[in-house]
Amino acid sequence: MLLTAAVLLAVVASAAVLLLPRIADARWWRATVTPLASIIGSGFLVLGPVLDASYGIWATAVMFGLCLGAYLFGAAIRDNIATIDRLGPERNLWQLRLDTAASWSLAFAYTISVAYYLNLLGSFSVSLTPLDDPVHARLVTTAVYAFVLAVGWFRGFGALERLEQITVSAKLAIIAGLLTGLVLFLLDRLPESGLDLSPPDVTGWSGVTLAFGLIVTVQGFETTRYLGDEYDARMRIRSMRMAQWIATAIYVIYVALLSLAFAPGEVALSETAIIDMMKVVAPILPILLVGAALAAQFSAAVADTGGSGGLIEELTRGRIGVRQSYAVLTAIGLTMTWGLNVFEIIAYASRAFALYYALQSAIAAHAAWQEPAQRWRAFAFAALAVLGLLVLLFGEAVEA
Repeated sequence: MLLTAAVLLAVVASAAVLLLPRIADARWWRATVTPLASIIGSGFLVLGPVLDASYGIWATAVMFGLCLGAYLFGAAIRDNIATIDRLGPERNLWQLRLDTAASWSLAFAYTISVAYYLNLLGSFSVSLTPLDDPVHARLVTTAVYAFVLAVGWFRGFGALERLEQITVSAKLAIIAGLLTGLVLFLLDRLPESGLDLSPPDVTGWSGVTLAFGLIVTVQGFETTRYLGDEYDARMRIRSMRMAQWIATAIYVIYVALLSLAFAPGEVALSETAIIDMMKVVAPILPILLVGAALAAQFSAAVADTGGSGGLIEELTRGRIGVRQSYAVLTAIGLTMTWGLNVFEIIAYASRAFALYYALQSAIAAHAAWQEPAQRWRAFAFAALAVLGLLVLLFGEAVEA
């Protein structure tokens, strides 16, 4: 009872702070919310149990490695934001061509990520009901796809997209409650059970390729690249850094607490394993997490659907309209929904975003090479491009 009260207090206190006008209305925070909403989304719900089950005591180190890799890819995108701001349309022809290829790859990556978000939404929506099975989860996903397509086709997403800041604040408040619950649970369990220091179940090259397949769970910072109409380059660069720092701190603390509190195999691994874990911690947490999951997945799916449609219309110069793009996205998503499991979709999404990051890194490398004093940075960005291609080629799905 005391633990539940502490969790609720942490949620309410965090929400109150985040909704203070000084924070909620601050321009820097509004610029940070968009990438932060994408980074701390579906990945937060899935990643902890996966890393704990696969890497044991090394889960926190792997989590930090994923965040570091994402931060470095973010550095390439931040460099490109600065270059575009400085040169505008006068950029090198190869940079413009690579940028077009990157935009196509991002439109495709968004298509897969929407399937990832909505399949998680389906799984979490039935997780606390008697209908907790893959078929009913996929039926929910199919229904939400139909709803998203109908809204996008007939009305557009403007009204739905305005929910983003509210859902992010709610999600961060619930995460604060979850972390509070884990700390108190761990302290309560410590005298009797001690810390869990289980060895990794997945090692060597298999461990590397599994981590490659999880890169999408820390993805989302790239959205800052496309906010040029709302914020200047300096603000976008600053807000992306801020979003990645906040996300890294939350992810690393969360995974550390989870891996020390729960032994691998203590809870069966599935896309909703975090719900079963949190039932042990505090009865209120599964309800809060399901609510956060539904809001987060839906808002992320709406954002990526709109982003994909807008990109395709822009890239085809209007030959394919946004509504037709939504229909294609829905068809691809439903094919994946009924043909793949969630972990397989996560791996495909990771590969798709890895291609985008590889292209953005190649653009940054090419721009840096044009300046003799910056050629060391060109080699660093080229190495990142190679890393992105390795993720594309070798990323593997989790085996539940």
